[in-house]
Amino acid sequence: MFEAVEGMRAEHADLEGRLSLPETHADQRLAKQLNQRYAELTAVVTTWLEWQRLADDIEAARELGAIDPAFAEEAHTLTAQREVAAERLRRLLVPRDPADGKDALLEVKSGEGGEESALFAADLLRMYSRYAETRGWTVEILDATESELGGFKSVTAAVKARGTVEPGQAPYALLKFEGGVHRVQRVPVTESQGRVHTSAAGVLVSPEAEPVDVTIDDNDLRIDVYRSSGPGGQSVNTTDSAVRITHVPSGIVASCQNEKSQLQNKEQAMRILRSRLLQAAQDAADSEASEVRRSQVRTVDRSERIRTYNFAENRISDHRTGYKSYNLDQVLDGDLQPVLDSCVEADVAARLQALES
Repeated sequence: MFEAVEGMRAEHADLEGRLSLPETHADQRLAKQLNQRYAELTAVVTTWLEWQRLADDIEAARELGAIDPAFAEEAHTLTAQREVAAERLRRLLVPRDPADGKDALLEVKSGEGGEESALFAADLLRMYSRYAETRGWTVEILDATESELGGFKSVTAAVKARGTVEPGQAPYALLKFEGGVHRVQRVPVTESQGRVHTSAAGVLVSPEAEPVDVTIDDNDLRIDVYRSSGPGGQSVNTTDSAVRITHVPSGIVASCQNEKSQLQNKEQAMRILRSRLLQAAQDAADSEASEVRRSQVRTVDRSERIRTYNFAENRISDHRTGYKSYNLDQVLDGDLQPVLDSCVEADVAARLQALES
Protein backbone atom coordinates (compact mmCIF):
# COMPACT_ATOMS: atom_id res chain seq x y z
CA MET A 1 0.00 0.00 0.00
CA PHE A 2 2.89 2.37 0.82
CA GLU A 3 4.42 1.87 -2.65
CA ALA A 4 2.09 4.58 -3.94
CA VAL A 5 3.96 7.19 -1.91
CA GLU A 6 6.87 7.33 -4.38
CA GLY A 7 4.59 8.65 -7.10
CA MET A 8 3.05 11.09 -4.65
CA ARG A 9 6.48 12.41 -3.70
CA ALA A 10 7.15 13.21 -7.37
CA GLU A 11 3.78 14.96 -7.68
CA HIS A 12 4.46 16.83 -4.44
CA ALA A 13 7.79 18.14 -5.77
CA ASP A 14 6.15 19.14 -9.06
CA LEU A 15 3.39 21.05 -7.26
CA GLU A 16 5.95 22.81 -5.09
CA GLY A 17 7.59 24.09 -8.25
CA ARG A 18 4.31 25.18 -9.84
CA LEU A 19 3.19 27.00 -6.69
CA SER A 20 6.39 29.05 -6.74
CA LEU A 21 5.50 30.50 -10.15
CA PRO A 22 3.81 33.95 -10.25
CA GLU A 23 1.56 32.88 -13.14
CA THR A 24 0.01 30.17 -10.97
CA HIS A 25 -1.25 32.74 -8.48
CA ALA A 26 -2.63 34.91 -11.24
CA ASP A 27 -5.43 32.34 -11.47
CA GLN A 28 -6.89 32.25 -7.96
CA ARG A 29 -9.08 29.22 -8.64
CA LEU A 30 -6.14 27.21 -9.97
CA ALA A 31 -3.94 28.32 -7.08
CA LYS A 32 -6.60 27.18 -4.60
CA GLN A 33 -6.89 23.76 -6.26
CA LEU A 34 -3.11 23.28 -6.35
CA ASN A 35 -2.72 24.43 -2.74
CA GLN A 36 -5.38 21.97 -1.63
CA ARG A 37 -3.70 19.07 -3.42
CA TYR A 38 -0.29 20.17 -2.11
CA ALA A 39 -1.65 20.13 1.46
CA GLU A 40 -2.99 16.60 0.95
CA LEU A 41 0.31 15.35 -0.44
CA THR A 42 2.34 17.16 2.23
CA ALA A 43 0.49 15.23 4.93
CA VAL A 44 1.28 11.94 3.16
CA VAL A 45 4.93 12.70 2.39
CA THR A 46 5.64 14.07 5.88
CA THR A 47 4.15 11.01 7.55
CA TRP A 48 5.99 8.64 5.18
CA LEU A 49 9.32 10.35 5.89
CA GLU A 50 8.66 10.04 9.63
CA TRP A 51 7.85 6.34 9.18
CA GLN A 52 11.13 5.85 7.26
CA ARG A 53 13.17 7.83 9.82
CA LEU A 54 11.77 5.78 12.69
CA ALA A 55 12.90 2.59 10.91
CA ASP A 56 16.49 3.89 10.85
CA ASP A 57 16.25 5.01 14.48
CA ILE A 58 14.94 1.59 15.55
CA GLU A 59 17.80 -0.19 13.78
CA ALA A 60 20.38 2.08 15.43
CA ALA A 61 18.78 1.66 18.87
CA ARG A 62 18.76 -2.14 18.54
CA GLU A 63 22.47 -2.18 17.61
CA LEU A 64 23.30 -0.03 20.64
CA GLY A 65 20.99 -2.12 22.81
CA ALA A 66 23.58 -4.88 22.83
CA ILE A 67 25.82 -2.48 24.76
CA ASP A 68 23.33 -0.47 26.82
CA PRO A 69 19.89 -1.84 27.87
CA ALA A 70 18.50 1.71 27.79
CA PHE A 71 18.76 1.69 24.00
CA ALA A 72 16.84 -1.61 23.85
CA GLU A 73 13.98 0.07 25.72
CA GLU A 74 14.18 3.04 23.36
CA ALA A 75 13.90 0.65 20.40
CA HIS A 76 10.65 -0.67 21.90
CA THR A 77 9.29 2.88 22.25
CA LEU A 78 10.32 3.80 18.70
CA THR A 79 8.63 0.67 17.35
CA ALA A 80 5.35 1.72 18.95
CA GLN A 81 5.75 5.20 17.44
CA ARG A 82 6.37 3.69 14.00
CA GLU A 83 3.20 1.61 14.26
CA VAL A 84 1.24 4.80 15.00
CA ALA A 85 2.86 6.51 12.00
CA ALA A 86 2.04 3.51 9.80
CA GLU A 87 -1.62 3.61 10.84
CA ARG A 88 -1.77 7.35 10.16
CA LEU A 89 -0.19 6.79 6.75
CA ARG A 90 -2.68 4.01 5.91
CA ARG A 91 -5.54 6.39 6.69
CA LEU A 92 -4.03 9.15 4.57
CA LEU A 93 -3.65 6.75 1.63
CA VAL A 94 -7.27 5.58 1.72
CA PRO A 95 -8.97 6.93 -1.45
CA ARG A 96 -10.84 10.13 -0.64
CA ASP A 97 -14.06 11.53 -1.95
CA PRO A 98 -12.95 13.92 -4.73
CA ALA A 99 -15.20 16.61 -3.26
CA ASP A 100 -13.72 16.43 0.25
CA GLY A 101 -11.68 19.59 -0.28
CA LYS A 102 -14.72 21.69 -1.17
CA ASP A 103 -16.93 24.06 0.76
CA ALA A 104 -20.47 22.88 1.46
CA LEU A 105 -24.01 23.84 0.61
CA LEU A 106 -26.30 22.96 3.50
CA GLU A 107 -30.08 22.73 3.14
CA VAL A 108 -32.37 22.23 6.12
CA LYS A 109 -36.06 21.57 5.52
CA SER A 110 -38.91 21.11 7.98
CA GLY A 111 -40.73 17.80 7.75
CA GLU A 112 -43.47 16.09 9.64
CA GLY A 113 -44.45 18.02 12.75
CA GLY A 114 -45.62 21.34 11.31
CA GLU A 115 -44.48 24.44 13.18
CA GLU A 116 -42.46 22.39 15.67
CA SER A 117 -40.49 20.88 12.79
CA ALA A 118 -39.78 24.36 11.42
CA LEU A 119 -38.49 25.46 14.84
CA PHE A 120 -36.28 22.38 14.99
CA ALA A 121 -34.93 23.21 11.52
CA ALA A 122 -33.90 26.60 12.94
CA ASP A 123 -32.21 24.82 15.87
CA LEU A 124 -30.23 22.66 13.44
CA LEU A 125 -29.12 25.68 11.41
CA ARG A 126 -28.00 27.39 14.63
CA MET A 127 -26.09 24.21 15.62
CA TYR A 128 -24.26 24.16 12.28
CA SER A 129 -23.57 27.89 12.44
CA ARG A 130 -22.10 27.62 15.95
CA TYR A 131 -20.01 24.63 14.89
CA ALA A 132 -18.76 26.58 11.86
CA GLU A 133 -17.69 29.40 14.18
CA THR A 134 -15.55 27.00 16.23
CA ARG A 135 -13.69 26.02 13.05
CA GLY A 136 -13.28 29.52 11.71
CA TRP A 137 -15.69 28.94 8.82
CA THR A 138 -18.22 31.43 7.48
CA VAL A 139 -21.92 30.76 6.96
CA GLU A 140 -23.86 32.65 4.31
CA ILE A 141 -27.64 32.29 4.04
CA LEU A 142 -28.53 31.95 0.36
CA ASP A 143 -32.26 31.37 0.61
CA ALA A 144 -34.76 30.99 3.44
CA THR A 145 -38.49 30.61 3.93
CA GLU A 146 -39.50 31.37 7.51
CA SER A 147 -42.45 29.99 9.45
CA GLU A 148 -44.88 32.06 11.49
CA LEU A 149 -43.10 31.40 14.81
CA GLY A 150 -39.63 32.17 13.51
CA GLY A 151 -38.57 28.72 12.39
CA PHE A 152 -37.60 27.69 8.88
CA LYS A 153 -39.72 25.81 6.40
CA SER A 154 -36.60 25.72 4.28
CA VAL A 155 -33.18 27.35 4.50
CA THR A 156 -30.07 27.02 2.33
CA ALA A 157 -26.66 28.14 3.55
CA ALA A 158 -23.14 28.13 2.10
CA VAL A 159 -20.45 27.04 4.57
CA LYS A 160 -16.99 28.16 3.54
CA ALA A 161 -13.51 27.66 4.99
CA ARG A 162 -10.86 30.35 5.02
CA GLY A 163 -7.66 29.59 3.12
CA THR A 164 -6.27 26.09 2.58
CA VAL A 165 -7.38 23.44 5.05
CA GLU A 166 -5.82 20.12 6.02
CA PRO A 167 -7.01 16.92 4.29
CA GLY A 168 -10.41 15.81 5.57
CA GLN A 169 -11.03 19.12 7.36
CA ALA A 170 -12.92 21.09 4.70
CA PRO A 171 -16.63 21.86 5.28
CA TYR A 172 -17.96 19.23 2.88
CA ALA A 173 -15.60 16.50 4.15
CA LEU A 174 -17.17 16.79 7.61
CA LEU A 175 -20.70 18.07 7.06
CA LYS A 176 -21.52 15.51 4.35
CA PHE A 177 -22.29 13.06 7.17
CA GLU A 178 -25.21 15.28 8.23
CA GLY A 179 -27.36 14.37 5.21
CA GLY A 180 -30.54 12.57 6.25
CA VAL A 181 -33.54 12.83 8.54
CA HIS A 182 -32.99 14.27 12.02
CA ARG A 183 -35.65 13.34 14.58
CA VAL A 184 -36.44 15.42 17.66
CA GLN A 185 -38.36 14.35 20.78
CA ARG A 186 -39.44 17.23 23.03
CA VAL A 187 -42.38 19.27 24.30
CA PRO A 188 -43.19 21.78 21.54
CA VAL A 189 -43.75 25.45 22.39
CA THR A 190 -47.17 25.03 20.78
CA GLU A 191 -48.12 22.23 23.24
CA SER A 192 -50.14 23.47 26.20
CA GLN A 193 -50.48 20.06 27.88
CA GLY A 194 -46.74 19.42 28.26
CA ARG A 195 -46.77 16.28 26.13
CA VAL A 196 -43.66 15.11 24.31
CA HIS A 197 -43.99 15.12 20.53
CA THR A 198 -41.80 13.59 17.85
CA SER A 199 -41.08 15.55 14.70
CA ALA A 200 -38.33 15.64 12.11
CA ALA A 201 -36.34 17.85 9.77
CA GLY A 202 -34.35 16.86 6.71
CA VAL A 203 -30.79 17.92 5.93
CA LEU A 204 -29.19 17.84 2.49
CA VAL A 205 -25.48 18.50 2.06
CA SER A 206 -23.72 18.97 -1.27
CA PRO A 207 -20.27 20.23 -2.26
CA GLU A 208 -20.37 23.83 -3.42
CA ALA A 209 -19.55 23.70 -7.10
CA GLU A 210 -17.30 26.14 -8.91
CA PRO A 211 -18.46 27.24 -12.37
CA VAL A 212 -15.73 25.02 -13.86
CA ASP A 213 -17.06 21.95 -12.04
CA VAL A 214 -20.37 21.82 -13.89
CA THR A 215 -21.15 22.69 -17.50
CA ILE A 216 -24.62 24.22 -17.86
CA ASP A 217 -26.10 25.09 -21.24
CA ASP A 218 -28.23 28.25 -20.96
CA ASN A 219 -30.69 26.66 -23.40
CA ASP A 220 -31.36 23.95 -20.78
CA LEU A 221 -32.57 26.48 -18.22
CA ARG A 222 -36.08 27.78 -17.57
CA ILE A 223 -36.04 30.92 -15.45
CA ASP A 224 -39.19 32.17 -13.69
CA VAL A 225 -39.54 35.31 -11.59
CA TYR A 226 -42.17 35.85 -8.92
CA ARG A 227 -43.07 37.90 -5.85
CA SER A 228 -41.08 37.00 -2.75
CA SER A 229 -42.98 35.45 0.14
CA GLY A 230 -40.93 36.75 3.07
CA PRO A 231 -42.34 38.40 6.21
CA GLY A 232 -44.57 41.39 5.51
CA GLY A 233 -43.14 44.87 5.22
CA GLN A 234 -39.80 43.87 3.75
CA SER A 235 -38.72 45.44 0.47
CA VAL A 236 -38.35 41.98 -1.07
CA ASN A 237 -42.17 41.78 -1.19
CA THR A 238 -42.64 44.85 -3.37
CA THR A 239 -41.24 43.57 -6.67
CA ASP A 240 -41.03 40.34 -8.65
CA SER A 241 -37.43 39.81 -7.56
CA ALA A 242 -37.53 36.15 -6.55
CA VAL A 243 -36.03 33.75 -9.09
CA ARG A 244 -36.67 30.07 -9.76
CA ILE A 245 -34.34 28.24 -12.16
CA THR A 246 -35.23 24.82 -13.57
CA HIS A 247 -32.61 22.65 -15.25
CA VAL A 248 -34.94 21.04 -17.78
CA PRO A 249 -32.91 17.89 -18.66
CA SER A 250 -32.59 16.80 -15.01
CA GLY A 251 -35.67 18.46 -13.54
CA ILE A 252 -33.53 19.94 -10.74
CA VAL A 253 -34.88 23.25 -9.41
CA ALA A 254 -33.17 26.01 -7.44
CA SER A 255 -34.76 29.22 -6.19
CA CYS A 256 -33.77 32.29 -4.23
CA GLN A 257 -35.78 35.20 -2.86
CA ASN A 258 -33.59 36.65 -0.10
CA GLU A 259 -31.82 39.35 -2.10
CA LYS A 260 -33.45 42.63 -3.10
CA SER A 261 -32.59 42.45 -6.79
CA GLN A 262 -33.57 39.89 -9.38
CA LEU A 263 -29.95 39.70 -10.62
CA GLN A 264 -28.60 38.88 -7.14
CA ASN A 265 -31.26 36.22 -6.62
CA LYS A 266 -30.41 34.69 -9.99
CA GLU A 267 -26.72 34.50 -9.08
CA GLN A 268 -27.51 32.81 -5.76
CA ALA A 269 -29.94 30.40 -7.40
CA MET A 270 -27.26 29.45 -9.94
CA ARG A 271 -24.84 28.67 -7.07
CA ILE A 272 -27.44 26.34 -5.58
CA LEU A 273 -28.24 24.76 -8.97
CA ARG A 274 -24.57 24.07 -9.76
CA SER A 275 -24.09 22.33 -6.43
CA ARG A 276 -27.23 20.23 -6.83
CA LEU A 277 -26.13 19.16 -10.30
CA LEU A 278 -22.67 18.26 -9.01
CA GLN A 279 -24.24 16.26 -6.18
CA ALA A 280 -26.55 14.46 -8.61
CA ALA A 281 -23.55 13.51 -10.75
CA GLN A 282 -21.71 12.23 -7.68
CA ASP A 283 -24.73 10.19 -6.56
CA ALA A 284 -24.93 8.59 -9.99
CA ALA A 285 -21.23 7.73 -9.84
CA ASP A 286 -21.60 6.34 -6.32
CA SER A 287 -24.37 3.99 -7.41
CA GLU A 288 -22.03 2.45 -10.01
CA ALA A 289 -18.82 2.68 -8.01
CA SER A 290 -16.75 0.05 -6.27
CA GLU A 291 -17.57 -1.37 -2.86
CA VAL A 292 -15.10 1.00 -1.22
CA ARG A 293 -17.32 3.95 -2.17
CA ARG A 294 -20.66 2.22 -1.66
CA SER A 295 -19.66 1.33 1.90
CA GLN A 296 -19.21 4.92 2.99
CA VAL A 297 -21.41 6.18 5.80
CA ARG A 298 -22.44 9.20 3.75
CA THR A 299 -24.04 7.13 1.00
CA VAL A 300 -27.02 6.14 3.15
CA ASP A 301 -30.38 7.07 1.67
CA ARG A 302 -31.09 10.70 2.50
CA SER A 303 -34.62 9.72 3.52
CA GLU A 304 -33.20 7.54 6.29
CA ARG A 305 -33.42 8.65 9.91
CA ILE A 306 -29.82 9.19 10.96
CA ARG A 307 -30.07 10.83 14.38
CA THR A 308 -32.39 11.42 17.33
CA TYR A 309 -32.33 14.43 19.63
CA ASN A 310 -34.10 13.61 22.91
CA PHE A 311 -34.53 16.76 25.02
CA ALA A 312 -36.03 15.06 28.09
CA GLU A 313 -32.89 12.92 28.52
CA ASN A 314 -30.50 15.56 27.07
CA ARG A 315 -29.44 12.71 24.76
CA ILE A 316 -28.20 12.62 21.18
CA SER A 317 -27.97 9.29 19.31
CA ASP A 318 -26.51 8.60 15.89
CA HIS A 319 -28.20 5.50 14.47
CA ARG A 320 -25.49 4.78 11.87
CA THR A 321 -22.49 4.61 14.17
CA GLY A 322 -24.06 3.83 17.54
CA TYR A 323 -22.71 7.09 18.99
CA LYS A 324 -24.63 8.28 22.05
CA SER A 325 -24.00 11.06 24.55
CA TYR A 326 -25.93 13.01 27.15
CA ASN A 327 -24.82 16.53 26.31
CA LEU A 328 -27.48 17.47 23.76
CA ASP A 329 -27.52 21.07 24.99
CA GLN A 330 -23.80 21.41 24.24
CA VAL A 331 -24.11 19.73 20.83
CA LEU A 332 -26.90 22.10 19.81
CA ASP A 333 -24.62 24.94 20.92
CA GLY A 334 -21.99 23.84 18.39
CA ASP A 335 -20.09 21.00 20.11
CA LEU A 336 -20.69 18.72 17.13
CA GLN A 337 -17.15 17.44 16.54
CA PRO A 338 -17.36 14.20 18.61
CA VAL A 339 -20.53 13.22 16.72
CA LEU A 340 -18.87 13.87 13.37
CA ASP A 341 -15.71 12.06 14.49
CA SER A 342 -17.76 8.89 15.02
CA CYS A 343 -18.97 9.15 11.41
CA VAL A 344 -15.47 9.83 10.07
CA GLU A 345 -14.06 6.84 11.97
CA ALA A 346 -16.80 4.55 10.64
CA ASP A 347 -16.21 5.84 7.11
CA VAL A 348 -12.43 5.28 7.26
CA ALA A 349 -12.89 1.83 8.80
CA ALA A 350 -15.28 0.84 6.02
CA ARG A 351 -12.85 2.09 3.34
CA LEU A 352 -9.90 0.24 4.88
CA GLN A 353 -11.90 -2.97 5.20
CA ALA A 354 -13.00 -2.74 1.57
CA LEU A 355 -9.41 -2.19 0.42
CA GLU A 356 -8.06 -5.10 2.47
CA SER A 357 -10.79 -7.58 1.51
